[in-house]
Amino acid sequence: MLEQADTARMYTPKILVVDDEKRIRDSCCTVLTQENYEVACAESGSTGLRKINEEYFDIILLDLMMPEMSGLDILPKIKENHPDTVVIVITGYSTVEHSIEAMKAGAFDFIPKPFPPKKLKVVVSKAIEHMRALKDIAEEKSRMRGLINRLSAGVFATDIHKQIVLANPAFRNMMQYRGKRFIGRSIADLIDHPTLLSMVDQALSLDTTASTEITDEIVLVNDAKDEEWVLNVRCAPIQDRIGSTLGTITVLHDITILKKMDQMKSDFVSLVSHEIRSPMNAVLMQIKVIMDGLAGDVTDKQREILTRASLKINSLVDMATDLLDLAKIESGLITLEKERVDVNELIQSQVKFHLEAARSKQIDLTFDPMADLPPVHANRRNMEEVLSNLITNAINYTPDGGKIHLTSTIENGYLCITVSDTGLGIPPEDLERIFSRFYRVKNEKTRFITGTGLGLPIVKSIVEAHQGSIDVESALDKGTTFRVYLPNTND
Repeated sequence: MLEQADTARMYTPKILVVDDEKRIRDSCCTVLTQENYEVACAESGSTGLRKINEEYFDIILLDLMMPEMSGLDILPKIKENHPDTVVIVITGYSTVEHSIEAMKAGAFDFIPKPFPPKKLKVVVSKAIEHMRALKDIAEEKSRMRGLINRLSAGVFATDIHKQIVLANPAFRNMMQYRGKRFIGRSIADLIDHPTLLSMVDQALSLDTTASTEITDEIVLVNDAKDEEWVLNVRCAPIQDRIGSTLGTITVLHDITILKKMDQMKSDFVSLVSHEIRSPMNAVLMQIKVIMDGLAGDVTDKQREILTRASLKINSLVDMATDLLDLAKIESGLITLEKERVDVNELIQSQVKFHLEAARSKQIDLTFDPMADLPPVHANRRNMEEVLSNLITNAINYTPDGGKIHLTSTIENGYLCITVSDTGLGIPPEDLERIFSRFYRVKNEKTRFITGTGLGLPIVKSIVEAHQGSIDVESALDKGTTFRVYLPNTND
């Protein structure tokens, strides 16, 4: 990189001086040649234009007031054919207004006659720095374009009017676009997926003070392979330095294979869980027959061993059941079985069901319902599973003589169910991991508490399948509070 930068700096710019005054031409040529620039001269506008058409010049010193063809006549032709060429106009004091006109037409700077050599050097030096800056920007844009074009993810950008300003080959392939003209066209002409169009609209309307993006998953049909593409889409606004929205940038990742692998994993878990649950239940039945004495007398030691075996097998059965439930939730089946559910009545029944287990540990289990709480549209059995898991966890992790309190309220348009306990609490480093499969908090106080580590992942999956959310607050040795938020469909 250093060698490339040095090479760029060692490049000798080619300069053309177009002026009908020989004195000006000669003095410019002498001064610039002493600075080791490559200099050519033209005594008229037509001669200068011919030289410009024959070879490329980095910088052109152009006299505005020349007979036959003025600098103002030549300037548009230069900018049309060589937009990167830097033009410095030479003018007399009496024609400063023409210099301003030339600047509007694309000239970089102007230098009034007569000018000392030092002034000429300064203006040309500024022009060279400007030229190099433009070259660096062009090279950076080229590298960036090459990088984006080689990405396997689809990328496209729009301006504020929703016209395409950038689109890499991967995106064009995803859109199955085979035309030549893509840049400059409206996204509505090229994209017919409503979710993708809506995401661009949302990104353009986002609060410019917030640094955020919109994410979603969409499904496209791949006509060439007669199959579906599943794409993860991330769309964000593009902003300038003062926070004004200039357009949007959207990135599309093909996650079809990941989705298929995840489905295969869920199917495998369901199959294995189903196949092992039946034989384990059969073993439990046989153990019960033996423990009941139907196969002969059982000694106390044998009964102790069989009891421990039953507990272990029951744990495996519970895990298989939990895995089956999780696979069903992830398959989306529970969203097909919704009804209007009275949440207060549901919580009250779960509190009543777990009251005996709480009393066995002298735990005070209470519920404070909100009056006139509206029903929610949900799967009743799965909501029972959410409450059962949270209450069971609270009982298991709350020492004897503690308290568990449930409430139901409306918060910010959501129905909120809280389950608070005065239990052991969760260490801060474990809070983000408690919703991971098979993860359980392990320390001296919890090592004797049994469980599969699937309860909270099931709770989170059910809640999210109902377009809700769950959060947790906890403090060691002070207790834990879980809050479940469900959409209030009555708003």
